[in-house]
Amino acid sequence: MSILKFWKQKRIELAVKCFVVCGCLSLTITGCAGISEREISETSVEQIPSETSAEQLTSETSDEQKNSEASDEKKNDEKSIVQDAEVKQEIALTTEDDSTSVAEEMSSANEQTVATDMEQPGKVTLIMVGDMLLHDRVEESAQKEAGGYDFSAIFAHTKDMISEADIAIANEEVIIGGTELGVSGYPAFNAPFEFADELAESGFDVICHGTNHALDKGGRGITSCLNYWENYPEIQVLGIHDSQEDQNGLTVIEKNGLKLALLNYTYGTNGIALPGDMPFGVDYLLEEAVIEDLAEAEEIADFTIVCPHWGTEYRLTPDSYQEKWTKIFVENGADLILGTHPHVIEPVEWEEYHGNKALVYYSLGNFVNWTSGEGAGVSNRMVGLMAKVTLTKQSSGKVEIEDYDAIPLVCHVGSGFGNVTVYPLDEYSEDLASQNAIRTQAADFSYEYVRHLLDEVLGE
Repeated sequence: MSILKFWKQKRIELAVKCFVVCGCLSLTITGCAGISEREISETSVEQIPSETSAEQLTSETSDEQKNSEASDEKKNDEKSIVQDAEVKQEIALTTEDDSTSVAEEMSSANEQTVATDMEQPGKVTLIMVGDMLLHDRVEESAQKEAGGYDFSAIFAHTKDMISEADIAIANEEVIIGGTELGVSGYPAFNAPFEFADELAESGFDVICHGTNHALDKGGRGITSCLNYWENYPEIQVLGIHDSQEDQNGLTVIEKNGLKLALLNYTYGTNGIALPGDMPFGVDYLLEEAVIEDLAEAEEIADFTIVCPHWGTEYRLTPDSYQEKWTKIFVENGADLILGTHPHVIEPVEWEEYHGNKALVYYSLGNFVNWTSGEGAGVSNRMVGLMAKVTLTKQSSGKVEIEDYDAIPLVCHVGSGFGNVTVYPLDEYSEDLASQNAIRTQAADFSYEYVRHLLDEVLGE
């Protein structure tokens, strides 16, 4: 698998200065990122009404904003996709005729190849799972007596499915800021670094961090999280950034001869504004910026995947906001839309606008959670989907969806170490359902309830 990082062309200024030195042509190329249109405050981001008022949070202190500055400077140096020195080293022009190759050289310099894997040319199997919602009791179930955390039980029954996919994507609902920032559940989440380790061990290739909880620990949470993910350079992190240059990049994964662009946005961050020194911190659903990204993806990739964090919590059908954004995505070239945030499953449908067609998973629901809620609707939060999509490159060069599925998942919870896990429905049973501790909060939970819910939302 190759990871290509492209600078978004409309946000780059290239100055080419030619001058003659000692009778020879010398070419100097300077690349500088322009000011992003995403330098915004949270107040400018369109918000979605939630069916629960408990999602309101308070913003982090200015101390966190200051603490992120040093980390930003370090990261800007380490994660620069293209350095001027590299460009100058690659381009050596000795005659006027050589100047025609400048565009080709810059195109090469604007991408970074990490690895190469061509096991099954022309075909890619992709999976994605929904919200990793680490409530207090989920984190407590992974806490070891000797200290530290072990989250392996969560993925014990799905790890093979995840690792077998060519590309596996997770919606990491909560920031992974480490114990230094305080491990916490609802309403201001923060996970220990061991959860990132387990995501990597389970086989995930892409992590979507663009969620409404991205700023639960302020700017420090984002920088701490991204710093830790540097331990896994083969994993792509979407939706959050530690520099303007990083946000200006567009991620393309090349696998088996297919180039796939991946984009991740959130509707908002629970009223928490971006730190003043991090206007680039989170990718929001802003129409002009999204359309610009999709146009760039159309130019450089074979297939575009959008992972929006959108919709109304606990609603089993798409709302008007999702419908609006689906139209924008499809009209501008998105081919596959994998939605999250409602914490319950929603329909999977083909949508077409102006001749463009896309497959839409409106909501994958929760992958793992242990809500403190009680009563009606709580059982719905224990059911999720694993999107599974097979992509094939045609002889014409066009990439199409050959096959797709929505694999039902059930989150099974119980007190004690290692007793929170996720089962594929075909490995679950009425007996297991009767032992699920969520029944103390939702008496209607049963194997039959899960089957009925799936039929209601997805149909036969």
